[in-house]
This record gives sequence, structure tokens and C-alpha cells, in this order.
Amino acid sequence: MKNLSLLLIAIAFLFLQCSKSATDQPTPTPVVPVATEKIIEIKTSFGNMYMWLYKETPKHRANFLALADTNYFDNTTFHRIVTNFVIQGGDLNSKDANTANDGQGGPPWTVTAEIDSSKFKHVYGAVGAARLPNSVNPLRASNGSQFYIVLPTAGTPNLDGEYTVFGQIIKGMDVAATIVKQPNNPSNNRPYTDIKMDVNVLNKTLQQIKDEYNFVP
Repeated sequence: MKNLSLLLIAIAFLFLQCSKSATDQPTPTPVVPVATEKIIEIKTSFGNMYMWLYKETPKHRANFLALADTNYFDNTTFHRIVTNFVIQGGDLNSKDANTANDGQGGPPWTVTAEIDSSKFKHVYGAVGAARLPNSVNPLRASNGSQFYIVLPTAGTPNLDGEYTVFGQIIKGMDVAATIVKQPNNPSNNRPYTDIKMDVNVLNKTLQQIKDEYNFVP
């Protein structure tokens, strides 16, 4: 009987110790995922440019992200460079050997205009969507892939209200300034040498965006 009592006491002691150990364990701190934003990287042989896409132009933003995610833009060129105006690219036709069709292509869709010049103007570094003229495109729908970057420091206000501005270059405008200086054919503003791009989608935290691009969304 004495041995049985000692055994019961030992079991009770072990149970209390186990309960205490379980109670003493620190509560795990839940891991909160860090929110990220999407940044567009445009790599060229002259350097890289980084673009912020406006969430207020959701159709253009979604379209550009989808094309970038599927490598549509890779090896397309900046086929039009105009001093003190814009550089333009993103045409699938610019991948082929026929330079005469550059600027005439794109995916088999257009993007509904999201023009709001009260919010987004053609300021220095603005990214806009190219399109066909009003005579054949009265609703001002954008080409499905071609885009341009505004170069003058004073902007190009004459384009406000006519084209959708859907983004902004937040780093690398010096690269755009170099591109526009390349020798080109004055009859169509096409560079004599292909200026190819490689477009990627980067995920960055707000702090990384501030630190790396000196930009606050």
C-alpha cells in the first residue's frame, strides 16, 4: 500500500510539472505578412527605369501588369524618340526585322480611355498610352501595349485630356534622356540601332520604395 501511495504521488508530481511546463511556454507571435506594391522595371542597355502604375487607372494598370508578367514587352524596342518630347515603345512589331511596321502593332485589343487631367497630367516623367487619332478613334481608346514617357521638364500640357496617363517614372529619367539622344531617322524618329527593353514586375515594400526610389506612393 505504501508503494502504491508513493507511485500515485510521483504520477501527480509529474502531471503538475508537465502542466507547468506547458503553461510556461511563451505564446507564439503571429507572423504578419509585409504588404508589398508592384513596381515596373524597364531594363535597357543604357540603364534601368522604374515605373509606378496609378491604381486610379485600373484598366491600364491591369493590362500593363498582365503584359509584363507574360514577357510581352521583352525585346520590343523604343521605336520612336523625339527630342524634347517623348520616347515611345512597346510595339510587338518592333521585334521583327521589318522596321517599316514599327508603331503600327500591338495586341488584338484596346484599353478603354481613363483620361483624368485633373489628377494626372503630362508632367516630366509621366507615362501615357499611345493611341490612334480621334478621326478613327473618337472614344480615345488606348493601344493595348504602346506607351510613351514625357521628357520635357515643363511637361507636355498640350497632351492633357487627349491621352491616358497611367504611370510615372520614379527613377531612371536620366536613362530616358540618354535614349532620346541616340541617332535616328528624321522621317519617322526611329533609332537606327534597336533600343530593346526587358520589362519586369518587382514586389517592393513601401519602405523599400521610399529608400530605393525616393518615392512615396
